[in-house]
Amino acid sequence: MKKNVLFVVILQLVVNLCFAQMKPINLICENSRNPIGLDALQPELSWQLVSDKRNVMQTAYEIRVGSNEAAVEKSKNLIWSSGKITSNQSVHVPYNGKSLQSNKKYFWQVRVWDNAGKVSEWSDINYWQMGLLHPSDWTAKWITSSLKDTIPGSSPIFRRSFTLNKTIKTATVYITAHGLYEAQLNGKKIGNDYLTPGWTSYHNRLQYQSYDITSLLKKGQNAIGFILGDGWYRGTLAFERRHSFYGNQISGLLQLVVEYTDGSKQIVQTDESWKYTTRGPIKYSDIYNGETYDARLEKTDWSKYDYPDKNWEMATVIPGGTENLICSISPPTRKHEEFKPIGLIVTPKGDTLLDFGQNLVGWVHFKVKGEAGSVVKIAHAEVLDKEGNFYTTNLRTAKQQIIYTLKGGVEESFEPHFTYQGFRYIKVEGYPGKLDTANFRAIALYSDMKPTGTFTSSNALLNQLQHNIQWGQKGNFVDVPTDCPQRDERLGWTGDAQVFSRTASFNMDVENFFSKWMKDVKLEQKQDGSVPFVVPNVLGINDYSATGWSDVTTIIPWNMYLAYGDTKILREQYSSMKAWVGYMENKSKDDLWNTGFHFGDWLFYSPDDDLDGRAAITDKY
Repeated sequence: MKKNVLFVVILQLVVNLCFAQMKPINLICENSRNPIGLDALQPELSWQLVSDKRNVMQTAYEIRVGSNEAAVEKSKNLIWSSGKITSNQSVHVPYNGKSLQSNKKYFWQVRVWDNAGKVSEWSDINYWQMGLLHPSDWTAKWITSSLKDTIPGSSPIFRRSFTLNKTIKTATVYITAHGLYEAQLNGKKIGNDYLTPGWTSYHNRLQYQSYDITSLLKKGQNAIGFILGDGWYRGTLAFERRHSFYGNQISGLLQLVVEYTDGSKQIVQTDESWKYTTRGPIKYSDIYNGETYDARLEKTDWSKYDYPDKNWEMATVIPGGTENLICSISPPTRKHEEFKPIGLIVTPKGDTLLDFGQNLVGWVHFKVKGEAGSVVKIAHAEVLDKEGNFYTTNLRTAKQQIIYTLKGGVEESFEPHFTYQGFRYIKVEGYPGKLDTANFRAIALYSDMKPTGTFTSSNALLNQLQHNIQWGQKGNFVDVPTDCPQRDERLGWTGDAQVFSRTASFNMDVENFFSKWMKDVKLEQKQDGSVPFVVPNVLGINDYSATGWSDVTTIIPWNMYLAYGDTKILREQYSSMKAWVGYMENKSKDDLWNTGFHFGDWLFYSPDDDLDGRAAITDKY
């Protein structure tokens, strides 16, 4: 009996050795899976190794890249073959082949050798696609609604019909805006991103998004278009109700590249042939204040070919901005968790509220049916006061309000377009008929960061603390790392970001998120090395460096290196890091920086009513 058991064990070991499975998986390029629209000339490639054996480690790898899947699979006419590279590196391996071309898609796979000398099977084939790498690649023109349209107001709609006469192989559209945009093609929304193109240091650089829209196109008649909103570009920013910080005219830029199966191309782009209307349903939209929408003015199917646009006006072409157009690298803002109301509340003051049970950042989707012209108002708040009434004092001048006018006759549904709110409670006014909680849901909106670390314990309070930390990150990581998501601020305060960055990298994958933002930190840094309190800098303060805040320049790049092992962010930010240290040295005497303004122990707790809880008790220097 014992001999039989021993024989079976030995046989199983032999089978495991002979038929052990080992394969690279989870291939990513520039920290994304199959990304579209890259401007990195040497994209970094990463993978993970799985095996059904223990103690397996990579000792070498081989990468091959081709212009199509067949070339990679057959290893013929390759763009690049690394050959066998003796290395245990499996993250951030730079592409080192021929120069990459605009709008081209590249396919790649990898295999590895383990510490027993065995080679894995080839990974599945993945791809990346380049964006428009050179300014001359952009042939589209910036278009706007009217040269008189220079104050916040209605969101203009732009459209263009076109015909495709050949069989389509693939199609990519590149879009950006001075302001925010939502694009449609043949009646369908392009992509599942929101608040695009995001917020960067607009004076220096502007992101554009790239979408594969092959499945939305058809041979024959098509139409494409977009709606513009004020966003961070022209909307309210910072304090004292300031707006139009970057410019007083919103505009859009779109370039659609269609490749046919016969090898030819067709380009559809924004120019003077486009039409627009300012008589759309979005009458006002602002990140701080909310959105006013009149459903009676809806232009149903305005992005379909046969939409009657004869009464629309011709778009105005304007010069492009001086900023650089760059591919979008940070995770886009997308919809995430949804919450149903956990209760309906009538406050002591008689207001009708809905409680979603979770403080979140995003917006409310609701359904309603009533007479045309009826108006529903929704206000947002995070907490109730001690009497149980709706509390909005902490919002300061931010209205956080949705005003919706019904078109009437049918059940209608709505969610905002170019705004977002921080809230747990909403106050509903003017809702026709009985207020049914089933007609409301709250949708969380934040940068699309993959969860990475988790923490639970036997202590309920610690678990709740971790829950709060995670939701604080979700609510304040809406394209830039903000300090708050609800009042008239929502700015990229550098002190908040640097102190939280290491925790952020535990909770979620924030490598691209911070890589993008740190580039703006570098661009906003002054020649003397000083660094502003907020990035993008919209405060307009000249002498604006403070310890703890401006230290973001050195702390976040180092934390990202510790978390992800990528030296690229150190190389890219090194000159900025060095300049900041030099600034501190120049401001210091006897190795102590004891000059200028500093926040110190900001927002400390004190039971003394005579202190306002902002300026530090301890010496700031």
